[in-house]
Amino acid sequence: MELSPSAHADSFCRDRLPASSLWPELHFDLPELRYPDRLNCAQRLIDDAVERWGPDRPCLLTPTEQWTYGELQQRANQVAQVLTEDFGIRPGNRVLLRGPNNPWLVATWFGVLKAGGVAVTTMPLLRATELSELHNISQPAVAVCDHRFLDELTKAETPGLAVLPYGGPGHDDLTQRCATKGGGFANVATAADDVALIAFTSGTTGRPKATLHFHRDVLANADTFSRHVLKPRQDDVFTGTPPLAFTFGLGGLVVFPLHVGAATLLLEQAGPEQLADLVAEHGVTVLFTAPTAYRAIMAAGAAGKLSGLRRCVSAGEALPAQVWEEFHAATGHRIIDGIGATEMLHVFISAADEDIRPGSTGRPVPGYRARIVNEEGDSVPDGQPGLLAVTGPTGCRYMEDPRQTVYVRNGWNITGDTYIRDQDGYFWYVARSDDMIISSGYNIAGPEVEKALSTHPDVEECAVVGAPDSKRGMLVKAYVILRPGVQADEATVKALQNHVKQAIAPHKYPRAIEFVTELPRTSNGKLQRGELRKRARSTAL
Repeated sequence: MELSPSAHADSFCRDRLPASSLWPELHFDLPELRYPDRLNCAQRLIDDAVERWGPDRPCLLTPTEQWTYGELQQRANQVAQVLTEDFGIRPGNRVLLRGPNNPWLVATWFGVLKAGGVAVTTMPLLRATELSELHNISQPAVAVCDHRFLDELTKAETPGLAVLPYGGPGHDDLTQRCATKGGGFANVATAADDVALIAFTSGTTGRPKATLHFHRDVLANADTFSRHVLKPRQDDVFTGTPPLAFTFGLGGLVVFPLHVGAATLLLEQAGPEQLADLVAEHGVTVLFTAPTAYRAIMAAGAAGKLSGLRRCVSAGEALPAQVWEEFHAATGHRIIDGIGATEMLHVFISAADEDIRPGSTGRPVPGYRARIVNEEGDSVPDGQPGLLAVTGPTGCRYMEDPRQTVYVRNGWNITGDTYIRDQDGYFWYVARSDDMIISSGYNIAGPEVEKALSTHPDVEECAVVGAPDSKRGMLVKAYVILRPGVQADEATVKALQNHVKQAIAPHKYPRAIEFVTELPRTSNGKLQRGELRKRARSTAL
């Protein structure tokens, strides 16, 4: 596919796109997906919204404050001024973002795009070693970081990285710098296929994969899943729990509401009961979260507080039919299930309203095509399990990564999920096809946890797999061979768990540890994780 002339002075991202022969097939079947060659998605989502609906519409809410569309536009423009005037950011430069879901993170994301930069939004709980790796891959020029999350970034090895804090008291803080700017900024006229963001996803080898997404991709998800399945309204109030570093959160809490002129309630942190309270208090009508949260809200007896919802969306892990039925019985709401992928940017199979079949993920979202294939790429008959393959207006483009040829085969995106399609065209989840552990909506690579665990002096060998869990869908389970003389007791379990929490993001730690004397291996010494997954399943039964 031939790319449009780029507006990026820094060609780092375009130079690292996979060869076009390795791209998945892209198709733009819907008329709304035919975007102009020059397109800046920040212009579409903010400036056009202000022009269309005026500056005074509520836009970004928190439990304590409210920004209008005009205020978001002003602050995003000021951020763009700070980045270009004070830090010399040029179109195509990467800007790393670190912080919880709050209005300044959103303003900064849009400011980066307005300046023609590439946003690299990261999970706020990542540790220094993880941040170092993401820095090495994306090579950002500036990191904009919530002042409360500076410590790990300061510890990380990030040569040449300028750090700009926000939300703090210092005169060099982003918020103070923005106050000195007039707020007038001419958006860079990026190409529709200029890279807008780098989103990281866990790799089964433990090394994160950087996915490259264009300005048109950001809008394509709003013009497919949001427009045709979610069907939001201008008077909706969105909220949810996924971080904006997750593309599920970016779409559901920023892109989709702003695309229609709605408001979004941003929550830095909220447990199930608090989430239910905030939904009721703020008149939330659209909720994005994982099956784990829907279960927990029911378990806490708080389902009644969700009576004002119009839409409930679940993704990140499979939604069991039992949870759907129990939630429907408790609230009358039909949860919209869906499967998405960081590689695809957002949801591509789903169903809503009367089209929902509990336990099924749904059917291809308008604009996407899906089928079930075998390892050779041939379609398998309905009713038989196989690999989920999908194409559409978005697709996998890893940044300089040989795993592109694993994810994209014969022009199709192969997601790593085993599915069955029934005779009516509904898709039913069976299992992951690789070493990825999906726990409470988080993708966790077993080898990454193994790497962290193996650095503890008491560990001789270890292996990590996913184990079934009624609350989280799956949990991280470690099988550990201890060094001679180390006690296989609860104190050692706690020590190993705390060690992992300090080494990598805390949500990745093994919640279950089983001490063993040997690990299953092939005749040539290769670890058989499949055998351990079987053992974990049988133990959980």
